[in-house]
Amino acid sequence: MKLINRKRSFGQGMTEYIIIVALIAIAAITVYTFFGKTLRGQVGGLAEELSGQDAAGTISTAQGEAKTASAEGGVDKKMGSYNNKN
Repeated sequence: MKLINRKRSFGQGMTEYIIIVALIAIAAITVYTFFGKTLRGQVGGLAEELSGQDAAGTISTAQGEAKTASAEGGVDKKMGSYNNKN
């Protein structure tokens, strides 16, 4: 009887772990969806600066995308308007 309870407990622990990992993945995907263009622009600007080039245009684009992502994050989306602008 102890063996059955131990297996059940191990399965429960794995299930909780999988749920936590899934929630972290969903959060990461959401952040990347909102700020993906900004992150790519900033990394691109950093790479340009490290190579000795002027990255003012790339950094400016990243700032514009950050403003767009911020505005998009403040929009209340409901099921009826979910597919608009997506």
